[in-house]
Amino acid sequence: MGAILGVISLDETVVSVALPTIRKELHLSRLDAHWVVNIYLLVLACFAAAAGRLGDILGIRALLSTGLLIFGLSSALGGFAQNGFALLTARAIQGFGAALIFPLSLVILVQSFDEKERGLALGLYGGIGTVFLSLGPLVGGLLTEYLSWRWIFWLNPPIVLVVGAVAWMFWRDTPRQMEHGFDWKGLVLLVLGLAALVFGIMEGPDRGWGQPEVLAGLVFGVFCLGAFAGIERRIPAPLIAVSLFANANLAASNMILFTAQFGKIVLFVFGAAYFQSSLGYSPLIAGAALLPIALPQIFIAPIAGRVADKFGTRVPSLTGTAFGIIAVCLVALGMYVNFAALIYAGFVLWGVCVPFLFVPPRRAIMVSVPRNLHGQASGISMTFQLLGGTVGMALGSSVFAITASYPLVFSFVAGFAACVLLYSFRSLSSGNQA
Repeated sequence: MGAILGVISLDETVVSVALPTIRKELHLSRLDAHWVVNIYLLVLACFAAAAGRLGDILGIRALLSTGLLIFGLSSALGGFAQNGFALLTARAIQGFGAALIFPLSLVILVQSFDEKERGLALGLYGGIGTVFLSLGPLVGGLLTEYLSWRWIFWLNPPIVLVVGAVAWMFWRDTPRQMEHGFDWKGLVLLVLGLAALVFGIMEGPDRGWGQPEVLAGLVFGVFCLGAFAGIERRIPAPLIAVSLFANANLAASNMILFTAQFGKIVLFVFGAAYFQSSLGYSPLIAGAALLPIALPQIFIAPIAGRVADKFGTRVPSLTGTAFGIIAVCLVALGMYVNFAALIYAGFVLWGVCVPFLFVPPRRAIMVSVPRNLHGQASGISMTFQLLGGTVGMALGSSVFAITASYPLVFSFVAGFAACVLLYSFRSLSSGNQA
């Protein structure tokens, strides 16, 4: 199942390095190029919770296979895109396929291990994923520079085919009963709300914050998400069980996941853009320059799992968040003074910290709910994680559009993470079950 996470992780990082080349070849604006990343993340975030809930109702095997098929076919179509509209459409469909894959792979993993070993299992799962994450920038640079950026999409179908065959042969669903209907109303409100809000945030700097379409997007997005939260509290089988957030450990753990993905997307996308636009690096060299972000995670992720099993969530997550803030500040300072050693030091420190922002919180979320809610809890955690990437991309694009400053983009990330650190310090409890 780690290979499934690997496919998604590879796709995130491999595209970020190729963005400048894609933008030039397809004649995209800066904002359109950022949408190539964010439309994928947005659709993925919108439907991840739905996939977790459908997995609880319908079973995992068929739904996972469907997601793999959609992801593979849309990846191939993305490689053939001749204009921005075709590429964005393929990326949106790809995000939907990934939404079916991502949370269900976590459920398979969690249910395959004893509760006492789940932290280690999640660490190994994350470690496998980070192998692909690490290879993404380098693979993206190699393919973009020596073949074509299109090959970054054509890599996915054969990998998906192998993963799908293994899952179909070896996984068997446990019996499930559909006690309540699916929350279609909640899904529609969630999708409309997130789409409108992200549209407003991303388009505001270019179109103007006072433009009717931008204001309408922001207001409509907030209204839909407010209505979504109200409806989810009242129905017996919600898409996202808002009542679960009464558990402070679950709420704080989700916010840490949100922040980790926020920082990861900004580091890879804006880091690649900085190296190519400000320092004149080729795609290959820019991809290699991003490796220090991901390589430490391969070795640290299993350790983070063992630490979570022994100490719980509070100490490793808070420590990881604090040092992650320092790492992003180093990157911002290095870009401000044009001192590459500081940037790379920040990259390495972030790579060491980030497993403690993913593994312990995810373990805390899964042990906070009964087995029959694992699908929904997984969907919620994936939704928050992916929303972090979507919001991070949107806000990062807005900050850069307003300031044209890479250091300020990273400073903004550090400030946001500091707020989450304060909230988590007050909310996370100590103990091995946290």
